Amino acid sequence: MAETKGVLLPAYVVADESGSMAPYRSELGGGVASLCEGLRAEPMIAAKLRLAVLGFADDVQVRLAVADMRTETGVPQVAIRGVTNYRAVFDDLLQRIPSDVQWLRGEGWKVHRPVVFFLSDGQPTDGSAWRAPHAALTDRRRTPAAPNIIACGIGDARAQTMVEVATSPQFAFVAKSGADVGRAISEFFHSLTASLVASGQALNSSDPHLVVNRPDQFTMAIDEVGL
Repeated sequence: MAETKGVLLPAYVVADESGSMAPYRSELGGGVASLCEGLRAEPMIAAKLRLAVLGFADDVQVRLAVADMRTETGVPQVAIRGVTNYRAVFDDLLQRIPSDVQWLRGEGWKVHRPVVFFLSDGQPTDGSAWRAPHAALTDRRRTPAAPNIIACGIGDARAQTMVEVATSPQFAFVAKSGADVGRAISEFFHSLTASLVASGQALNSSDPHLVVNRPDQFTMAIDEVGL
């Protein structure tokens, strides 16, 4: 049997590109760019990660397919459009993540449970239609590659919704009341980068684990809904 190349953590950034994000396009694009630059600045860590960036509105569009940031030279570009369709996200991830994991394994890697960083500024326009694909995606019996999901809400996104999207209450955050939305987006990407760097470092330890940092300007969503 051939030896494995090592262990990878696939990470998916899923960013809201709906029309209500138009005032914050600069911060959103800048955040994506800073994330890519931050990982390129840590090549030893980037070697343990594979990053994908997806934009969602009416549908999901791939801004960066799962990639090794040590060799990826471009910067994903966001585009503001449409409405906030959560179902499109989870339908896409339900197909995309198992396929990516299978491909990485086929390339000779061991793969840790993927992680999804979800950022939205609004409530789902598809009502409860997203719940079925979300349930299938996060059920480890039905989807062995089921990801951990960190959900961050800004603007009109409700705390209860972020709790329901996240795979653990400790992974659900909302921007603090009165927080500047543009700054909150920047803090989201700063925290995301730090979380991935710390998680990459943990993969080299005797206790590999996912590290999730709470972004500045955010509070745990569970605190907001009194659970």
